[in-house]
Amino acid sequence: MKIFYGWRMVGAGGGLQFLQAMLLQQAFGAYVAVLAEERGWSKTTLSGAAAMQSAESALLGPVLGWLVDRIGPRAMIRAGVVAFGIGFMLLSRIDSVAGFYMAVAVIAIGTSLSGYFPINVAVIRWFSRKRARALSAMNLGMAMGGLFVPIVAWSMLTYGWRATAFASGVVSIVVGWPLASMFRSRPEDHGATVDGDPAPPPPVAGTTAASAVAPQREFTAREALRTRAFWLLGLGHGFALLVVTAVNVHAISHMKEGLGYSVAQAALVITLLTGAQIGGVLLGWLIGDRYDKRYLSAGCMLAHGVALLLLTYGHHATSMVAAFAVLHGMAWGLRGPLMQAIRADYFGRNAIGMILGLSTLIIAIGQVAGPLVAGVLVDLTGNYRAGFTVLALLAASGSLLFLLARKPV
Repeated sequence: MKIFYGWRMVGAGGGLQFLQAMLLQQAFGAYVAVLAEERGWSKTTLSGAAAMQSAESALLGPVLGWLVDRIGPRAMIRAGVVAFGIGFMLLSRIDSVAGFYMAVAVIAIGTSLSGYFPINVAVIRWFSRKRARALSAMNLGMAMGGLFVPIVAWSMLTYGWRATAFASGVVSIVVGWPLASMFRSRPEDHGATVDGDPAPPPPVAGTTAASAVAPQREFTAREALRTRAFWLLGLGHGFALLVVTAVNVHAISHMKEGLGYSVAQAALVITLLTGAQIGGVLLGWLIGDRYDKRYLSAGCMLAHGVALLLLTYGHHATSMVAAFAVLHGMAWGLRGPLMQAIRADYFGRNAIGMILGLSTLIIAIGQVAGPLVAGVLVDLTGNYRAGFTVLALLAASGSLLFLLARKPV
């Protein structure tokens, strides 16, 4: 049986997310820990780079949304793969804070052009009934990437962070380019149908409008902006990322400095987190298209908040750190694909690129504030307790935003 081409794009997107998760998203905390120790840079300085990366992605979001709706995803993703790789090569050569920020800026451009946003838009256009399942399958790549964070940490300890960064850039381009070439625009432009379903039969004479299935309403970006759901979903997504980005940037440092773990031991906790994330993704595959995504997302928000509190007050209790990893990973894996699927369910496919692009301006609140709040407060107080507690409570309260975000009519 011929495989629906949309599933091939899911596989390619999963491969790209695997690379970015392994080399950057879940490994960035290792770079923060090593650079803070070797160069003596403050957590605020290092967190600022992560905040800048998020702010850059947010500012580019509307532009990327406009581009992907008009020129398609393949050219954008190819350019992003090259920029991502070059950014890591530049990172391997830095000797100053300015150089560090410049390298991170180039990496951020690469992730914006070839990362979560464009590949999600591409896959959303090829699926409807199986949308949450497809996005969950693709997110397995991001989750699997975290399993290889110990390899990145081992490479830093064995060969140094500079060699690791340069090798990361080479691998990104060599592996990422052929994956980027697999993306296509809309299925209708390639003689295919959404979900790979058989083409609908021609209408029968005498069929009434009442007997036909009503098509989903397709919102323009301007119409979506006027709905309450657009803003509630954006804020809820942003509140979730308060925890996700803070953990990505600071969890390894907290475990190293506050709990007495080595970088390698802390990386193993991230591996456990990633295993739980894979479990959450698989759960999303099973239930994401069956149950109300609002309620699933709200439950995940509560889990994010509780998990961060467990990490914050776990002290040297291995069981609490393990519980953090399992709970946060499961919530992240389940919730992540739902964020894009619920928007496509609410607003349709036609303008989804611009709608998601505009949403990044709201989501950036969490992406920027999470690492920055944690970094500033650790420099002021000497530990992560205050910053992590604030972020955990905000994330848990965000569950109400999803409960209020009803589908617009």
